[in-house]
Amino acid sequence: MARIVAVTGCPTGIAHTVMAAEALRKTAVVMGHEIKIETQGAEGIKNPLTDADIAAADGVIVSSDIHVDLKRFAAKPMVAVTTSEAIRKTKAVIEEALAEIAESEARPEAKVEPVPSGDTSRARPKRLVGVTSCPTGIAHTFMAAEALRKAAEALGHTIKVETQGSVGAKDVLTAEEIEQADAVIVAADAYVDTLRFAGKRLYETSTKDALHNGVAVLEAALALPEPQKVDYVGTIKQLKKARSATRSGPYKHLMTGVSYMLPVVVAGGLLIALAFAFGGIYAGDKEGSFGWALMQIGGATAFALFVPVLAGFIAYSIADRPGITPGLVGGMLATTVGAGFLGGIVAGFIAGYLTQFLNDKIKLPENLQGLKPVLILPLISTLVVGLLMIYLIGPPVKVALNGLESWLSNLQEGSALLLGVILGAMMAFDMGGPVNKAAYTFSVGLLASKIYAPMAAVMAAGMVPPLGLALAATLFKNRFTADEREASKAAFVLGISFITEGAIPYAARDPFRVIPSIMVGAAVTGALSMVFGVKLLVPHGGIFVLLIPNAVSQLLPYVIAIVIGTLATTGMLFLLKKPVAEGNAPLASAQETAE
Repeated sequence: MARIVAVTGCPTGIAHTVMAAEALRKTAVVMGHEIKIETQGAEGIKNPLTDADIAAADGVIVSSDIHVDLKRFAAKPMVAVTTSEAIRKTKAVIEEALAEIAESEARPEAKVEPVPSGDTSRARPKRLVGVTSCPTGIAHTFMAAEALRKAAEALGHTIKVETQGSVGAKDVLTAEEIEQADAVIVAADAYVDTLRFAGKRLYETSTKDALHNGVAVLEAALALPEPQKVDYVGTIKQLKKARSATRSGPYKHLMTGVSYMLPVVVAGGLLIALAFAFGGIYAGDKEGSFGWALMQIGGATAFALFVPVLAGFIAYSIADRPGITPGLVGGMLATTVGAGFLGGIVAGFIAGYLTQFLNDKIKLPENLQGLKPVLILPLISTLVVGLLMIYLIGPPVKVALNGLESWLSNLQEGSALLLGVILGAMMAFDMGGPVNKAAYTFSVGLLASKIYAPMAAVMAAGMVPPLGLALAATLFKNRFTADEREASKAAFVLGISFITEGAIPYAARDPFRVIPSIMVGAAVTGALSMVFGVKLLVPHGGIFVLLIPNAVSQLLPYVIAIVIGTLATTGMLFLLKKPVAEGNAPLASAQETAE
């Protein structure tokens, strides 16, 4: 016979709380075990477990949909499930708890051996950071975090653990903390974005492993080899991540929304292009045809989603998961009332900052915290954002967007040339920085309004800087170091892939000659693309999307524009750059450039 203590809880604390408790009680008795159950919810705590109850227990079952303080159950074998699982799979839950108890009894205590004299491998206390997350984000998330903290303390190290739970991320790791860490541990049973840990020792495991083998997990992380030095392409990736890490405020939130929106726009644009390829320019009117079906998927659905996705993930960047619902609803309303991508951006920021404000200001008892992310925050913020979009924000933004669309649709040749010059120069100015992203976001947003010319100008102009540098380093070898000449091969690939950041290491080394050169070439390309009337349905992919039928109109003029811009950059580099000695410093590293 096993002695078990349990806690059940749900946001309302009425139905599921009581049903889960009753199911556990009856099944445990039938199975011949002793169980005491505490319930938590809107009515407070009932039948609270005493310290003596917990001390005498062999194991713990936490069946809860709200946050439960687990500190009092430390060192006890524990199983965490939802109330639904406890109600529907009661016997399986109890059997899992019994298995945990048996495993705990069979598992030897983790021992930390003393450091032998002369062994300095563990002499210095290490700094670690970690992230824990489970699908429900309630129990295992916090249990794993506590296990890692205790293991680090036992080993004489320090660790900060970020928990990604149902109420959002807590103890969020800063860029400085990650930079100073000797290793990173991600103990998760749900998706965790690890991009910010690039260049660090990264050990990924499950929450259960962290719970049961905390010391071994930490030692395994610290035993990982140092990441190898990156090549040129790796350098570019590091630079992009470094830039992302330094983003803050509204720019960071906007770029988060854009990054989640892009796959939707790319898929939708390609499907529209394929619809034209199979069904002609009027494919959308031929109901029941294959071209019509592709248009329904790409145009009527994917393109209808990209503004809500943009708004939803702007709000997510600001307020974490509680911001997604009001952001999505605000974005959908922006589309409905005709405010387009401009309205979606406004809706995303309002939803995010409002949800963040409410999350900070609304104070609830610990056992009612689960109400905030699933009931209170979505309800209030969605209501307020929706009313604002319908009555206050939507109408004036719609007027502004209609005016912009009308101007762009009726551009004369001179105006088109000027817009192309501006967009092209912006794409090259900071090569993936805020100015570049402003031009890019502006052009992507116009796709929803079926204005495709600025997108063509922006992508062509963004390809030119790496292409021009690659060609110049190939033709005029005495103006580039051996490292730069070798890197030109990768720069060419980055250029045709529309990765403008491929020019950054060159620009960091010689900014006063390189930046003006690439801006001239990009401006020429942007201007020619606009004057030629080229239209592009897809916001990314570089030269590879040109192979998709109807993804780009005026294909030959478009290629000519890119070639002329590349030659213009190459010529400018020949004129401005001076011959270099072979002994000069090598291509700027990611770290030097980031600094």
